[in-house]
Amino acid sequence: MASLWLTRSASRARLGPSLSSSLSIISSSSSSSSSSSPATITSPNFITRLSHLFPDFENSRHHFNVSKKNLLLLSNFRPGIAWISTSSGVADNSGKGDQNNKNVARGPSWIDVYLPRGIQPYAKLARLDKPIGTWLLAWPCMWSITLASTPGQLPDFKMAALFGCGALLLRGAGCTVNDLLDRDIDTMVERTKLRPVASGRLTPFQGICFLGFQLLLGLGILLQLNNYSRVLGASSLLLVFSYPLMKRFTFWPQAYLGLTFNWGALLGWSAVKGSLDPAIVFPLYFSGVFWTLVYDTIYAHQDKEDDMKVGVKSTALRFGDSTKEWTTGFGIACISSLALSGYNADIGWPYYAFLAAASGQLAWQIWTVNLTCRADCNRKCVISLCPTSGLVRLFSVGFYLEESSHK
Repeated sequence: MASLWLTRSASRARLGPSLSSSLSIISSSSSSSSSSSPATITSPNFITRLSHLFPDFENSRHHFNVSKKNLLLLSNFRPGIAWISTSSGVADNSGKGDQNNKNVARGPSWIDVYLPRGIQPYAKLARLDKPIGTWLLAWPCMWSITLASTPGQLPDFKMAALFGCGALLLRGAGCTVNDLLDRDIDTMVERTKLRPVASGRLTPFQGICFLGFQLLLGLGILLQLNNYSRVLGASSLLLVFSYPLMKRFTFWPQAYLGLTFNWGALLGWSAVKGSLDPAIVFPLYFSGVFWTLVYDTIYAHQDKEDDMKVGVKSTALRFGDSTKEWTTGFGIACISSLALSGYNADIGWPYYAFLAAASGQLAWQIWTVNLTCRADCNRKCVISLCPTSGLVRLFSVGFYLEESSHK
């Protein structure tokens, strides 16, 4: 078995200055049996400095055993980055094919490092460490707010800020409802078994109380809007509360998610105009629904084995080997609906140039994804949901609104 050496410079490079005075780098062993052997570390400083990352360990001033696997997990930690993984384990390089990406190490998020322990389960229940879902809710709102603005003028930033906060709260409330209703299923799915309610860190009653708190804050934002938008916004709660049940009854829960997540395309317009213009807003809304069908079908391929075991449904199971053909059709429908919305809004030709660029990104995502590889499905979804994807569409609408004022 290879020897272990504590080196100040190496630890600083891997773990940052806060742990640099005492952390070590392990020399890898050539034998497979020794790779799982524990490494003994006797430095009290090491234990003290790591206590905020591993609050449940047995603190000892004289002897502390840390496995090489735990040190490998810690060395991969990057503050502020949420690892999206299908397993809670550490990578096992002995597997082949898809087995290699089933066991991707999941490092601690910024919630584990910076928030008090009592608040951490609630922050994770609201998925604050995974902001992609908030972007999903926010982009349709921003598109419609920008479309509803006076041509040649910037959108209402106060309204955009209200909708941004609303997206954060509604996403958290939706995740809370989902975890409460799915707690029996989550315990059987590798990717979700460590969620706060499923793992027992929070009781269902605590989850319901937290849900009420989020909805109360959301009501405060909704009351800032006009009466038409208040009614329209409140009606979206029916979709939010019923979505988690859809996977039990239909192979199309992704379509229902699209109807839920893109409601802001309707609400943003009404918040500015006081009513809806169906010729502009409905194509925008359905473009978001088709977009959701693309990315969430790809995302659902991560869980298809677990879904079959527990008996829940998804478009990934419905489409099977025909997934790329189906998602291509949804992508075409998405871009076509965006084009129709822009045409009815009388936006200038540069909008369509930017739309062509967005369609290229969508086509690349669909045809390059490896649906048998969980890691690649995850990666392609992150690319689709990252701010760049939304900005392409947002800027194509907002920046060239001035063009329509000169027609």
